[in-house]
Amino acid sequence: MIHVEHLHKAFQTRSGGLLRPTRRTVEAVRDVSFTVGAGEVVGYLGPNGAGKSTTIKVLTGLLVPTSGRVEVGGLVPWRERRRHVARLGAVFGQRTTLWWDLPVRDSLDLLRDVYRVPPARFRENLAAFTELLDLGPFLGTPARSLSLGQRMRADLAAALLHDPSLLFLDEPTVGLDVVAKERIREFVRHVNRERGVTVLLTTHDLTDVERLARRIMIIDHGSLLYDGGLADLQARFGGARELVVEYETPPTDPAVPGLRLVSAEGPRVTYAFTGAAARPIALVTAHAPVRDVTVREPEIEATVRRIYEGGLLRAGIVRT
Repeated sequence: MIHVEHLHKAFQTRSGGLLRPTRRTVEAVRDVSFTVGAGEVVGYLGPNGAGKSTTIKVLTGLLVPTSGRVEVGGLVPWRERRRHVARLGAVFGQRTTLWWDLPVRDSLDLLRDVYRVPPARFRENLAAFTELLDLGPFLGTPARSLSLGQRMRADLAAALLHDPSLLFLDEPTVGLDVVAKERIREFVRHVNRERGVTVLLTTHDLTDVERLARRIMIIDHGSLLYDGGLADLQARFGGARELVVEYETPPTDPAVPGLRLVSAEGPRVTYAFTGAAARPIALVTAHAPVRDVTVREPEIEATVRRIYEGGLLRAGIVRT
C-alpha cells in the first residue's frame, strides 16, 4: 500500500532582515525508508517536530519531497493527486472536514457529491456508520454545536463514506474521555478487520497504539529510529520486567538470589528481572510456597520515552 525509499525533505528558512538575509536549510525528514502492507495498522510515533507531519503531508500529496521515491497504492501522490485523494481518508484531531454551520447530515451529503459516491452505497455506508458510531442523535446538529467526541465520530464517518483503501489518523482521540476513546478505537478496528482498510496512525496517546497497532515506527529529528513490532520493542528497549508473587504466607526473607527485590507487602512481593520468565518463576517457587505469580511487562509509554530521551539513534540503534 505504501512504499517509501530514501525520503528526504528539506525546507529553506530565512532570517536576518532584508539587507543581510541569512538562509538556512532545515532537514525535516532524512533518508526515511519503509513499506506498509495492505490491511496493516501501523503506529507512527515521535515527539513534536520529529518529522511525522512532514511525512504524512508527502504521503497525502500536500508536499513534494526534496528527493526519494514514494508510492501509495501504486500512485505518486503529488503527481496523481486527484486519483490519489479519491482513494484515501484522513482524520486530523485538531481540524474538521465538516461544514461548520451545516447539520452533520448535510455535510455528509455534500461529501457524497464531492467523492461521487453512488446513492445506494452512500445509504449503506451511512446506515452502517450511524449504528457503529451512534451518529443518530446528532445527525441534524450543526458541526459548531457538537462536542469534541461527537465531531470526531462524524469526521470518521465523513472520511470513510467513499470506501477509501487507506486511512490517515492524526491524534484521533485527543481530548476525549475514556468512553469516547474506546468507541473510536473499536470503530477503527472494525473498518480494518471488516473492510481491510490500511491505517497509518500518528498519536501521542500510546494506549491508541497498544489497542490498535501491532507494528510501530518511531521517528525523531527526521530519522527513523525503530520499525518493528510492539513486543520486540519491549523486549529490546523496555528494561526490566516484573514478577509479582503472592506467597502462601509472608516470607521471612523475601530476597531471592538472582532477582532484584522491588517491594514486599505481606505475602505480595515484586521482583525485577530481564529475559525469559521461566527461570525467575522457578527461583521464587523454590524459595517458598507460592499461591499466584504474575508477569508484568514494562509500560510502552516508559519504553518510548527512553527511546526519545536516551539518544538511542546516536548509540547506533537502527530500525529492525
